[in-house]
Amino acid sequence: MNTTTLPPGLSNAALMARRAEALPRGVGQAHPLFAVRARNAEIWDIDGRRYIDFVAGIAVVNTGHCHPRVIAAAQRQIPEFTHTCFQVVAYESYLRLCERLNALAPGDAPKKTMLINSGAEAVENAIKIARAHTGRPGVIAFNGAFHGRTVMTLGLTGKIDPYKRGVGPFPAEIYHAPFPCALHGISVDDAFDGLEKLFKNDIEPNRVAAFIVEPVQGEGGYTPAPIEFMQRLRALADRHGIVLIADEIQTGIARTGKLFAMEHYGVAADLTTLAKGLGGGFPVAAVVGRAEIMDGLNPGGLGSTYAGSPLACEAALAVLEVIEEEGLCARATEIGAHMQNTLRGLAREQRCIGDVRGLGAMVAVEFFHDGDPQRPAPEIARAVIAKALQRGLLLLACGSHGNVLRLMVPLTVEQAVLDEGLDIIATALTEVTAAA
Repeated sequence: MNTTTLPPGLSNAALMARRAEALPRGVGQAHPLFAVRARNAEIWDIDGRRYIDFVAGIAVVNTGHCHPRVIAAAQRQIPEFTHTCFQVVAYESYLRLCERLNALAPGDAPKKTMLINSGAEAVENAIKIARAHTGRPGVIAFNGAFHGRTVMTLGLTGKIDPYKRGVGPFPAEIYHAPFPCALHGISVDDAFDGLEKLFKNDIEPNRVAAFIVEPVQGEGGYTPAPIEFMQRLRALADRHGIVLIADEIQTGIARTGKLFAMEHYGVAADLTTLAKGLGGGFPVAAVVGRAEIMDGLNPGGLGSTYAGSPLACEAALAVLEVIEEEGLCARATEIGAHMQNTLRGLAREQRCIGDVRGLGAMVAVEFFHDGDPQRPAPEIARAVIAKALQRGLLLLACGSHGNVLRLMVPLTVEQAVLDEGLDIIATALTEVTAAA
C-alpha cells in the first residue's frame, strides 16, 4: 500500500483506538500495529517502522509477502473475472489446481480434491466426507489440537483458552485422546492406551468415522508427532475401517521441508486438509483425499459460494510453481536446521530454555523455570515477545501454557534477515533473564 494514499494523521495508536470502538474484543491482535507494506520477510507499519516477520501470517506466506510470481498471477486474472461461483459456472484454474494437488498428495491411491475458503471449512468438510463414506458418527481428535473456531472445529480442538470457554455445547460424538510428547511424559504407548480406553469406555471403534491429527501440533506447542505414533495410528485406522485425516493446514505447503508433512512418516492419510500456505496470502483451502472416500456425497453435498476463487486458484498455482522452482522444501530444511542449531546454542547459556524442537522450518522454543518441564514459564515467552517487538521482530507464542515461541519465517527469507531476527531473540532473552 502506498502510504501517500492514506489520510493524514494516522498512527498505530490512533487506529488501535478506532479498533477498540469498531470491533468486538473477541477479535484478538497479537501486536498493536497496522501494516502498510510488506515484502518477503519484512513488514512496515503505519508509523514507518520496519519489522522482521517470524510469523508469516501464521504460516501463510511461506513464499514470502507479495512474491512477484504470486502477485502477477492474481493480477492477470483480475480483469478477466473475479467470481462466478464454481458450482454455477466453472473455470479451468479450479480444475488445474485440483489436478495438481491430486498428483502431489502422498499415497498411491487415486485422489480427488475440493476447494473451499478456510482451514476451518476444510476440516468441517473432511469430517462430513468421512461420516458420509463410513456411515459412522464418531470422530477422535487429540489433546492440545487446534482445528478451527467454528462450533464443529472447536469441538475437535483440544485446548480451552481462549477458544472454547463459554461457547459450548459442542457437537456430540467427538472424543479426545492423548497426543504423545516425551518431554511432558506422554509416550506413544500412553497415547494408544488412551485410544483403547476410548474404545472400551466411550465409543466402540466400529462407530468411529475418523481420526483427525496434526503431524505437528500448532497451538499445542509445535510438537511433531513421533514416526511410530503416526504409523501405528495408520494401522489402527486400517484395522477398524476408520478414515485417517491429516490436518496439514499449518504443516503443509513446504513448511516442514516436504510439501506435505505426512511425507516424513512413511504412511499416507486418507484425507488431508490444506489452507494457509496454499494461497500465498490469498484465501483458499482444500480437502484432498482418496477418490472413493471423496465421492461419498451426492452432487450439492459439497461446495461454498466463494470456494476456489479464481484469483486464489491462480495464486495457489503460482505458489506451487515457486516452491518447486526455488527449491523451498530444501530451503525449509536448511532454515529449520539453522534456527535449531542457533537456538540450542542459546539454550546452553539460558537455563530457562527447556526444549528446542521442530520439523523443517516449523521451530519451537519452550520455556521453563530452571529448565524444569513441570514448571512452565509463559511469562518468559510473553516478555521475550514484547522485547523482540521493541527491537523490530514479530513473534507468537503457543502451547497449552503459552510458554512456547513458535517460529515460522517465510521460506524465502534472506539469510541476513533470518540471522538478524535470531540475534534479536538472543538479545531479548538476555534482557528478560537479566531483569528476573
